[in-house]
Amino acid sequence: MSATQTDRFLVRNADAAERRWFYGGGVHTWLAQAGDSGGAFLLCEMSMDAGKATPLHTHPADETLVVLEGELLVHLDGTNHRVTAGGIALAPAGVPHAFLVGPDGARMLCLHTPGTCEAFYLGASEPIDADTSTGVVDFDRVAASARDNGGIELLGPPPFSPAAPDGP
Repeated sequence: MSATQTDRFLVRNADAAERRWFYGGGVHTWLAQAGDSGGAFLLCEMSMDAGKATPLHTHPADETLVVLEGELLVHLDGTNHRVTAGGIALAPAGVPHAFLVGPDGARMLCLHTPGTCEAFYLGASEPIDADTSTGVVDFDRVAASARDNGGIELLGPPPFSPAAPDGP
């Protein structure tokens, strides 16, 4: 059996998944961690407020975003793309990317394949309870986790201007 296979099944409802406040802004609900999938993938649901933007960055894994509600402006390798509910964006490993959450907020699934970015996300977040939906945004903690845990390379600020005509 290879390192990217699992010999057990996984069934987890969202209400049983760990919820974490991500210091970059938003609540992550961890549906599958690397250990659950034999390292093959990470899967979390992200709920984010309007206007949240990520810095320009890369990952050593593919990152797939599936928009469930709302919309994102996704910057992939120098080009902006609008992704609406039901849409998908794939940032292959090593490709510079960022996203900006649209005016109504967004909820999406984030899939990393393989699951090599887990230590970064865990280091840049903290557990929350079912009643908590916000926390303190602290990009210094995000940068510290990137430096200490790998899983992401921060390249620069968000590549979106506040009044960009192609913004969501």
